[in-house]
Amino acid sequence: MAAKKKQSLIHTFISNNKQYPIIAAISAGLYPILFYFTNNYTIVNTWSHVGFFVLYFLVLPIVLFVILNYIFKFSVLKRFHKYVIPFLNIFAFLMFMMVCYYAGIKYKIAALCFLTAIIFSVFFYKFFKKIIIIQLILASIGIYTLTPRLVKLYNHSDEWTSQIDNVLDVEFKRKPNVYFIQPDGYANFSELRKETYNIDYSEFESFLIKEDFKYYEGFRSNYPSTLSSNSATFMMKHHYYNNGTSISESLNARNIIITENAVLSIFKNNNYKTYFLAELPYLILNKPKIGYDESNFSLNDVSYIGTGLGERQDIINPLKKYLNEDNEKSKFFFIEIFNPGHIHGRKVDSEGVEGERKLWIESLNNANERLYDVITLIKEKDPNSLIVIMADHGGFVGMENTYQIYNKTQNKDIINSIFTSTLAIHWPNNDAPNYDTSLKSAVNVFRILFSYLGNDESYLQNLQPDESFVILNDVDPKGVYMYIDQSGEITLKKQ
Repeated sequence: MAAKKKQSLIHTFISNNKQYPIIAAISAGLYPILFYFTNNYTIVNTWSHVGFFVLYFLVLPIVLFVILNYIFKFSVLKRFHKYVIPFLNIFAFLMFMMVCYYAGIKYKIAALCFLTAIIFSVFFYKFFKKIIIIQLILASIGIYTLTPRLVKLYNHSDEWTSQIDNVLDVEFKRKPNVYFIQPDGYANFSELRKETYNIDYSEFESFLIKEDFKYYEGFRSNYPSTLSSNSATFMMKHHYYNNGTSISESLNARNIIITENAVLSIFKNNNYKTYFLAELPYLILNKPKIGYDESNFSLNDVSYIGTGLGERQDIINPLKKYLNEDNEKSKFFFIEIFNPGHIHGRKVDSEGVEGERKLWIESLNNANERLYDVITLIKEKDPNSLIVIMADHGGFVGMENTYQIYNKTQNKDIINSIFTSTLAIHWPNNDAPNYDTSLKSAVNVFRILFSYLGNDESYLQNLQPDESFVILNDVDPKGVYMYIDQSGEITLKKQ
């Protein structure tokens, strides 16, 4: 009985001459919203994002559709009335999908959307209600796909962020300015000399030696992406991708890195002034509250739809400014440099293994130039500071594209290329603690630094396992797997 009633409603909707501008507007915008949220829910996890999408994808189209439908119905343009809603529906749907897929407007594709909408509205306008039904079916599928993720998000626990000792209460006995400089995707020298990378790094190595940096061979990240790696680093804990709740990142990673984390809290508790300097607004893409005292970006610099990439911003002038301010206070800087990065993400963009290696080398040279400028400036202004250069992950050189990380491999060179990470530290007075031999992976870096600053080795008793993890999609069961164990050996263990 219910099925027959439903069929009757659909038949009535399709067969009558009404235009239904409100339904047409909703159907044009609803699936694109669900598509974007399903594929990007870690960067749209605020009510302001919900409000933005509802306003621009639903409310404004409804208003526009209703007004234009009225104008064309009761004016000299009446003979074109039958084409208006079909055109608006198709054009809006295609444009919304383009914006959501590309995180922006591609003008050639927009022109094609316009032309497609004109052709459809002129020659196939009688079928537009069937298109609306298809759009609403897609929206139903979108709701079905998104709902489990929202349920997981709602039920996920942040228990992993709790510390197992009193490290949050550490009191610094040494209070140098601390600079945490992160060149994205910078592989460790131990990998650069191997066949996979095969790169001459001697010039930059000589520079580090001249500037009294101690280099840590074989250091690696625990996770293969900026967000998954940094959320563990700044919380000094493993998140294990929230036990697989997140597809490729730890949940709320940007909020953890930028808003509130163990590292930031400890520096603030010790009366440090904190600074976030980045070349790109990638880490504030979901508009989290900025927990640092100063930043070269504000939330107004970030659009509601975007990749967080684009033109790089200058960090040297802001760094000069902040170095010369508040000299009576100790300072902590998180400085993010987006080179050398990693190889292309998608197969369609890849230039092959060797082509990607050459591109990465070019990017490495750019990274070295900026690192040279940043370090030189810091050493001139603040020669006895604690300076940490640590990458978030490797460069993925030896692979064709980064999406291959989700496919199982036991190739040692490929796995090391994913997780290899540079680590070089300038210790004040060139006096490294004897326990710096514990610096094996990113998750433990700050705990070791806090043991040094607090002159308290008890915090070393609760170091996290130096293990590295990845999400695999081509195995049964899918999920989080350990790729490198505590001793640095390649393994494959389901978490």
